[in-house]
Amino acid sequence: MKILVVANDELTAKSLDRILSSQNYTVETVNDGQTAWELVEVFPYDLLVLDATLPRLDGISLCRQIRTGGKTLPILMLARADNSQNGVAGLDAGADDYLLKPIDSQELLARVRALLRRGSGIALPILKWGDLSLDPSTYEVTYGERSLSLTPKEYAILELFLRNPRRVFSCGAILDRLWEFEKIPGENAVRTHVKELRYKLKATGAPGDLIETVYGIGYRLKELETIPSFQITEDAGEIIQQQTLAAVTEIWKRFQSRINEQIEVLEQATQALLQEFPDRQLREKAEQEAHTLAGALGTFGLTKGSQLARKIEQLLQADRFWEDKKVIQLEKLVRALRDEIARASETTVSQTTMVQDERSFC
Repeated sequence: MKILVVANDELTAKSLDRILSSQNYTVETVNDGQTAWELVEVFPYDLLVLDATLPRLDGISLCRQIRTGGKTLPILMLARADNSQNGVAGLDAGADDYLLKPIDSQELLARVRALLRRGSGIALPILKWGDLSLDPSTYEVTYGERSLSLTPKEYAILELFLRNPRRVFSCGAILDRLWEFEKIPGENAVRTHVKELRYKLKATGAPGDLIETVYGIGYRLKELETIPSFQITEDAGEIIQQQTLAAVTEIWKRFQSRINEQIEVLEQATQALLQEFPDRQLREKAEQEAHTLAGALGTFGLTKGSQLARKIEQLLQADRFWEDKKVIQLEKLVRALRDEIARASETTVSQTTMVQDERSFC
C-alpha cells in the first residue's frame, strides 16, 4: 500500500514516514501542496495524509482540487488542535477524515487502516487466497501450515495481488504502486521479485503458477474455485503497538540532536529578552521552532512537552511590550521543556530495552 505524506516540516514528515513504514506501507514525503498535486496527478496512491497548512498550495485547496479532478483516493487531513476548524474545512473540501495535532501514533494508524479498508472494500485484516494467508498487522505470510520469509518488496507485491485478487498488474503498474517515484528501477526488477516470490511459494507447497503470467499484459493470482476469506487475529493490536514504539524510538534517536538545537534557539531568544536586547528575527525563528516542536513532540506521545511548546509559541507570537513577568514565565517554560526532553530521552531508552527484552522471549 502506497501512502503520500505532505507535511510542512521535516521532523513531522520523518516521524510520520517512520511510523507508517514500520507497518510495511510504502511512504513518500513532500513538503508543499503543489508538488503533492503533481505527484497525485501521475502516480496511484492508496492514501494521502496532508497538513492543512502547506506552502505553495494549502492542504484544503489541494483537497478540493483533487476532488474536483474526480480522484477518489482516501484523504486524511492533519490540523492543529488549536485550529480544528481547518479539519472541518478539510472535510467540507472532500477529505475523508481529519486528525488533530499533536498526533497520537496509535490513533493515526487506526485511522489509516480504516481509510485503507474503506478504499479497498476489505472489512477485515487477514487476506486469504486458497491456502495462502497474509496478515497485514503482523506481516506473517503462510501457505497451509508453513511460513514464508519474504523481503519487504516481495511482501508488498504479494499483498497487492491479494488485495486485488482478480486484477492483472503490468510491471509498470507494480512499479508505480510500490516504489517511491525517485527510486523507481526498471521493469526487470519486478520480474526478479516475482520470480523469487514464486520460488518461495513453491518451496512451501504452493503451485508454481500461483502467481500466473498473463502474456503481454502482466501478473495476477491464479483463479481459484473458492472465494477468499478474511478473519481477525487476536494479538494484532499488541504487535502493532510494539512495532510502532520501535519505529518512534528510532526516529526520536535520529532527530534528538535537531530537537536539542531547537531548544537552544528558544533559550537564546529567552536570554535576549532577559537582557533587554530583543532580536525580532531571533524571536520569530524561536516562534517557528516552538510551533514545530509542539507538533513533533505530540507525534512522539510527549503530551506535556507538546503543551509546553505550544505555550511558548503563544508567548512569542504577539507583538507585545515584554513585561518582566512575561519573560520570567517564558524562561520557566523553556527550562521545563528542556527537562521534559531529557526525561523523555531516558524513558525512551528504557522502553526500547523492554521491547527488546520482550522480543528475546518470543
